[in-house]
Amino acid sequence: MRVLLVEDDPRIARFVSRGLRERTYAVDVADNGADALYKFFVSDYDVVVLDVMIPERNGYEVCRELRTRGSHVPVLMLTARDAVADRIKGLDSGADDYLTKPFAVAELAARLRALLRRGQVFRPPTIQIADLVIDTRSRKVTRGGREVGLTAKEYALLEYLAREAGRVVNRSEISEHVWDETYDPASNLIDVHINRLRRKLDDGFAHALIQTRRGAGYVLVSPSD
Repeated sequence: MRVLLVEDDPRIARFVSRGLRERTYAVDVADNGADALYKFFVSDYDVVVLDVMIPERNGYEVCRELRTRGSHVPVLMLTARDAVADRIKGLDSGADDYLTKPFAVAELAARLRALLRRGQVFRPPTIQIADLVIDTRSRKVTRGGREVGLTAKEYALLEYLAREAGRVVNRSEISEHVWDETYDPASNLIDVHINRLRRKLDDGFAHALIQTRRGAGYVLVSPSD
């Protein structure tokens, strides 16, 4: 999942982005409201983590702009203000949740998972395709009852393919949801990670779950498909 983190304090931005990346999220960072809006409308994000007190355009204004322009992407607001009136103002501006500083990254990640589960399309916490089972809360993956050890990026790639199971996704879509803005489209990173996933998931099984559609992209399919 790809996150836009809007935070003008470099220390907090580094702390939060590192914690989310360790939990398999791809994270882009903006340090002011204008940059946040620019990045949001040129890239495809799954969720926004938005600080209230940011330069140029504050978090309330940014959130209202997203909603005015028709975006339904979940927004979680971060703020040092704990007054009821401030929480109400954030929710009324279009935010879906509200977290007061200081906070634990583990709680932030849990709230993001909850937002994504109840987003535009229901996202179940457990995904099963044939004998492949993915627990998105613990990030545990098994196939045929055997646990599969994955790196953070391999897990993020697999979860995205599983969310889109049965649909061919191209490299551009994968990079938008699994990698951040530093991804180089000329690199072969996606192919490398797909090949590693295949070795870990499909070797020793009669049916290959991850398949290539030449010239189109990749698809995760069950035997029945």
